[in-house]
Amino acid sequence: MRIRLYFVSYHCHNRLYISATSPVLLSTSENGMVVRGLAGFPSEGPTLLVGYHMLLGLEQAPLVIRMLAEKNIVVRGIAHPMIFYRSKERKLPDLSEYDMFRLMGATPVSGTNLFKLLASKSHVLLYPGGMREALHRKGEDYQLFWPERSEFVRMAARFGAKIVPFGAVGEDDLGQLVVDYNDLVKIPYFKREIEALTNEAGRLRAEGSGEVANQPVHLPGILPKVPGRLYYLFGKPIETEGRKLELKDREKAHELYLEVKSEVERCLAYLKQKRERDPYRSLLSRLLYQSIHGITAEIPTFEL
Repeated sequence: MRIRLYFVSYHCHNRLYISATSPVLLSTSENGMVVRGLAGFPSEGPTLLVGYHMLLGLEQAPLVIRMLAEKNIVVRGIAHPMIFYRSKERKLPDLSEYDMFRLMGATPVSGTNLFKLLASKSHVLLYPGGMREALHRKGEDYQLFWPERSEFVRMAARFGAKIVPFGAVGEDDLGQLVVDYNDLVKIPYFKREIEALTNEAGRLRAEGSGEVANQPVHLPGILPKVPGRLYYLFGKPIETEGRKLELKDREKAHELYLEVKSEVERCLAYLKQKRERDPYRSLLSRLLYQSIHGITAEIPTFEL
């Protein structure tokens, strides 16, 4: 009950943002048909939502709020540990003072915490690209930066969890990334600050390789735009029930991991294409629609 009260507070805090971006949520039924709303999304856990992390996590608030409002589902996030702890050297902002994510049930990313959440039949939100996607560079919109090997498939299979790949687009209609990590590290002062911030926050996947291991903590410069619209597509749930022994094999698990990744990319491509046909993609068109039909009227979108 207390968690739901925090969600109400979170909704109030993000009411203007959600109203301005008028999110479109789509899901996929068992027969593979894309439907409006969350009718195709599993109501029962354990379920693992796996998807793309927008710049600065702009997709999170509408997602978790609509899940609770439409499906009565409390989504439990797996987040970077720096969200949960007080800063020791005061390099990091004291995020624990405003830790609404923790109050709503989010936990620090770890295998143990994922185990506990799936064991409790929760709906768990996981971003394999983590901070590397949420703090991506210029020209990297909607690119996935996932580890080479699976980090979640065998854990999901252990509990027979459904895996729901999803894509979310719209960050490029909310703001333009004008100063990124590559720009900041060219300035000695900012380079030192980024190194200090990253060391204090803790390095995840430091033993890994490739871009996913490159997760420096920094604040990019973003030029706001007149808000466009956010779009979400939840793919067809992938069953792992009864596949525990099969997915103990690393190669089989990796095949499923690549299937999930490919489905996330397909969801992103679908939304990027479809939004071009949305007559209400712009804020002005949505305001005009509501001036005629009422401020509480549901705003249409593209044809499926």
